[in-house]
Amino acid sequence: QVQLVESGGGLVQSGGSLRLSCVASGSIFRLKSMAWYRRAPGKQRELVATITPGDSTNYAANVKGRFTISRDNAKNTLYLQMNSLKPEDTAVYYCTAGSATYYASGSFSYQSDSWGQGTQVTVSS
Repeated sequence: QVQLVESGGGLVQSGGSLRLSCVASGSIFRLKSMAWYRRAPGKQRELVATITPGDSTNYAANVKGRFTISRDNAKNTLYLQMNSLKPEDTAVYYCTAGSATYYASGSFSYQSDSWGQGTQVTVSS
């Protein structure tokens, strides 16, 4: 498993920006697909964005165009740049390492095998 530590959460006004970071331990970071999940109060956990070792990305429809996932393999770090934040983006955000599968149909699946402790993002209206 990979040890993951998130940072960068905080309180921001609606329309503002935040960048989350996730530092991974070990030498296999570059070989892993990575993802950000979030869990808002009273809601189910949601897959926000994923990135493969080859830098292919996928986004949830409600963040596409506002959020950008990226990785720096030299620093073992995953990022989530969040712009035009809305109150409904308020949640605990989790970094995960895992594996991604793309199917001939065009569909995509992701499975996590390591999780960080989470970082709180609060967007005020």
